[in-house]
Amino acid sequence: MMIRRGPGAPPSGKVEAGESQEAAVIREVKEEVGVTIRPVRKVWENVSAGGTHTLHWWLADAEDLDLRPDRREVSDARWVTVQEFATLKPTFPGDRHFFEEVFQRA
Repeated sequence: MMIRRGPGAPPSGKVEAGESQEAAVIREVKEEVGVTIRPVRKVWENVSAGGTHTLHWWLADAEDLDLRPDRREVSDARWVTVQEFATLKPTFPGDRHFFEEVFQRA
């Protein structure tokens, strides 16, 4: 799933104080796109393009595929294949690396 942030929305979700990464993944996906997920496993971690945040990448199973974006945070959300991702612009270099290298092994 790929999303485009809404105007003025923060660049990414975050783990709240006392919250596990698994719980944060569940909460953030539900808040942003209205989908209930089950985290499977963490598959990668990298530093954001701006060097200010550590990004945690998780595989998850979705209960349903009907995306219902919260328009305050997300202006577009859709499911894409790895091949479709390669055609999207703009994307962050870390995202490209994930789909070209890491996702293939996950």
